Amino acid sequence: MTEKTAWIEEELASLREQGLYINIRTIESPQDAWLVVDGKKVLNFCANNYLGLANHPKLREAAQKAIEKYGVGPGAVRTIAGTMSLHNELERRLAEFKGVEAAITFQSGFNANLATIPALVGRGDVIFSDELNHASIIDGCRLSRAEIVRYAHADPDDLRRVIAEKPRDSYRRALIVTDGVFSMDGDIAPLPEIYQIARENDFLLMVDDAHGEGVLGRGGRGIVDHFDLHGKVDIEVGTMSKAFGVVGGVVAGSKLLIEWLRQRGRPFLFSSAMTVPDVAACLAAVDLLEESTELVDRLWSNAEYFKKGMNEMGFDTGKTQTPIVPVMLGDAKLAQEFSRRLFEEGVFAMAIGYPTVPKGKARIRVMNTAAHTRDDLDMALEVFGKVGRELGVIS
Repeated sequence: MTEKTAWIEEELASLREQGLYINIRTIESPQDAWLVVDGKKVLNFCANNYLGLANHPKLREAAQKAIEKYGVGPGAVRTIAGTMSLHNELERRLAEFKGVEAAITFQSGFNANLATIPALVGRGDVIFSDELNHASIIDGCRLSRAEIVRYAHADPDDLRRVIAEKPRDSYRRALIVTDGVFSMDGDIAPLPEIYQIARENDFLLMVDDAHGEGVLGRGGRGIVDHFDLHGKVDIEVGTMSKAFGVVGGVVAGSKLLIEWLRQRGRPFLFSSAMTVPDVAACLAAVDLLEESTELVDRLWSNAEYFKKGMNEMGFDTGKTQTPIVPVMLGDAKLAQEFSRRLFEEGVFAMAIGYPTVPKGKARIRVMNTAAHTRDDLDMALEVFGKVGRELGVIS
């Protein structure tokens, strides 16, 4: 180690001391309700695989067939030689699924936000952003160089206040942006109220529905469908990396908006397209969601069963409204010890601490899925109860 990197060792030591050092475990099996992690078979409560599609036979089959026909990689960015018929088909199908005029896909949901926000606003503009928005929204806002004005989490009244305090002649354009489902707390943005504010002020409205795709709305069509706001939300950003079980991002909206992103969305212009098997698997996921609501219904049934059991034991599950169940512990070291003990007892549920959540708000975040059986949930509840009593979290 040299002097120029000595500070890194000091910072890493500080993270370990505070219980904030992230220990990355290795998965040695397909993503499913049960995993082999670091050589140990454990019940999986960590993944965003809401519908259990990451290892679904129809998605695997679609990916394999596509490889046989098209190969593996697109070999270029979309604007040069990387747009394949599969990409166009996926975008058409996603637009139909979402009930919008058009859609554009990106390599990830993170890239979708990095592409969209700077393409819509820049210097001289303003963004009104929920204070708990995802890191990809935060980074997209920073890249835009627009002024960022935060409003209190999920608080339409505070959004009105900060808008009123900003003189209208001090900016050109304005964008209101919010997560749909907040991934750390599991609560849902008050989108109807936010829409009314955007309409009254003639501002663009953007929602990042990463944790709502495949979860909220009719058959998983998302938060706009959930609140029946079709045609009212300007920009819907989503991901195929969670409920869809694959990887990729999507932006849905008007033909005009999508045409502009094809011209000015930098990750679209300067990073290679989604790979062939990923696109084919995403198409298979859309097929499954359009065929039946069974997986979405099972996801919600499992989530309600688990939340009820946790609350009856005395755990604090915050203000969740979705299958995301935060087990609020507060202290980061306690959260890491709780996670370690769960793993020893056969349950894989990671501790979440700063900077992902504020200091003093550490938690175990449980991700329910449609792949879990009732026996799986009963086992998890038993283990959570055992560890919770052992560590003095519940009595």
